[in-house]
Amino acid sequence: MAEELRLQIPRVKLGSQGFEVSKLGFGCMGLSGALNAPVSEEVGISIIKHAFDKGITFFDTADAYGANNANEILVGKALKQLPREKIQIATKFGVGNAKSSCCKWFSRICPRVL
Repeated sequence: MAEELRLQIPRVKLGSQGFEVSKLGFGCMGLSGALNAPVSEEVGISIIKHAFDKGITFFDTADAYGANNANEILVGKALKQLPREKIQIATKFGVGNAKSSCCKWFSRICPRVL
């Protein structure tokens, strides 16, 4: 019988505050169809959970990754099924939003992202 190979993703300090993340992060843009066809919710959640099982704890998302905050919603649903204290999330907003002022955009989007 072949033993299952267990991959361990190293952890690193991010910044000067001692915040620790997996050295390899998972960019979630491809899950919601920002530049490609989106995956189903079930498949997206499965992919995120698989990445976590392999040691990835740092996930990157944005409001611009898919229509109607699809990426952040998908990532949120997946991460609710994982231990929150072991997960780090990076997000950004306002990308490509030249029609609205920064302050207006921030006021509207910030409560939804948090």
